This record gives sequence, C-alpha cells and structure tokens, in this order.
Amino acid sequence: MIEIINICKSFEDHLVLDSLNLTIQAGETMVIIGRSGCGKSVLLKHIIGILKPDSGQVIIDGNDITRMSEKELNNLRLKFGMLFQGAALFDSLTIGENVGFSLKERRYDEAAINSRVKECLAMVGLKGIDDLKPSELSGGMRKRAGLARAICTNPQIVLYDEPTTGVDPIMADAVNELIIELHKRLNITSIVVTHDMVSAYKVATRVAMLYKGKIIEVGTPEEIKNTKNPIVHQFIKGLAAGPITEEG
Repeated sequence: MIEIINICKSFEDHLVLDSLNLTIQAGETMVIIGRSGCGKSVLLKHIIGILKPDSGQVIIDGNDITRMSEKELNNLRLKFGMLFQGAALFDSLTIGENVGFSLKERRYDEAAINSRVKECLAMVGLKGIDDLKPSELSGGMRKRAGLARAICTNPQIVLYDEPTTGVDPIMADAVNELIIELHKRLNITSIVVTHDMVSAYKVATRVAMLYKGKIIEVGTPEEIKNTKNPIVHQFIKGLAAGPITEEG
C-alpha cells in the first residue's frame, strides 16, 4: 500500500531523512521506532503529504504523492486518520464536535454526524461524553477521544504519533489494546511511531528502526528482539552504553 523510496529531507543544514526506504503492506501494523528527535514524526508527515521530500518518492496505492497538487493531496488524505501526540483536541469544542469535525468539514448532515460520533466514541469506550469539553477528561480519555476522531471518517490508513506518551502504564496498555482491536475490526493499515518498546512489541506486525535518517532494520517483533545489530540492540534494551552513545 505504501512505498517510500530514497526520500531525503533537510531542514537548513540538518539532514533528517537520508535516502530512506520502507515498504508498508496493506493491512499490517508497522511500528517505527527510534530515539526522540530522530525524524519519526517527520516521516509520518511525508506519508500524509504535509511535508514534501527534497528528493525521492512516496507511493500510496500506486500514486506518487510528491507530484500531486494540493487538491489531489486533500482527496488522498480522506484515506487517512491520525492520532496526534497529545491527542490535539480543540479546547473550545465539545468532544462530540471534535470527533465529528472532519465530517462537518465535508458537509455531512447533522444527523449522520451525530450517529457516527456516537458509534466511534462507543468503539473506544467513551459512551455518553459527547457534550464534555477536553479539559473535563483525563489524559487517557483524551487519547481515546483523539482515536475516535481518527477513525470517524472510515480511513484505510491510521497514523499514530507516540500514542502511549503522557499516560500511565495501565492506560498505555489500554491504548495498545484499542489499537489492536480497531485494527482487527476495521481492517485498516496502521503506522505507529513510538519509542515505547512495550507498545511496539504488543501492536506490531513488523517493526522498523530509524537511525541517522535511514531505516537500519525491519523485522517482526521476535526478529527485532533477537537482533544482531548492536545499534538496534542498545535501543530496544535501553542501555546507556553502546554504539549509539559512543557516536554521540
């Protein structure tokens, strides 16, 4: 479904993505791991077309999105849902208005929006909170509301940016279970960016590690756990000493 071919991206003189290659199959959950600031979120923004690479291609369903007009990109983005880091809910809107925001933008009628909002909130275990504001919810509930918004448009692909950041371990596991459940129920392709290895191992079909602008290893959770690559080994074990810290 998604093929990333030799993409490069620099910000001023800082090279973030360096001839990066990655293929994501339809229906899988690809987890992208790597240190904070290594470019994981930048990669997500290329997949959804928010950023354009300096060179290279991003192929989605056979179409190179780097060559698309803004109108074509907006149509393509209808295939995507995204759970932002911190959920990124609009404080001034109710939870129901947040979840149904994209449907309202697309001029769905009010009854259809309300019905879909209730359905999506029920899917993530948040029945009956439509009229509450984000400030009235816990961090975990805001994450789930953000997830309800991400799936409200029946996307084919859902992007998760650090879905377990900022919640306690019990709520993190609940979020992981939701990702698995929604993946099974909706038959979507999922791309998860995280440095939480507990989450990575639990939700992934495959795991890819991003390091110094490149994907240096891709494998199943079991293959990643048993890696022979010293850089991947240091990261997944959370070791202070190793090639990553030696290189600075």
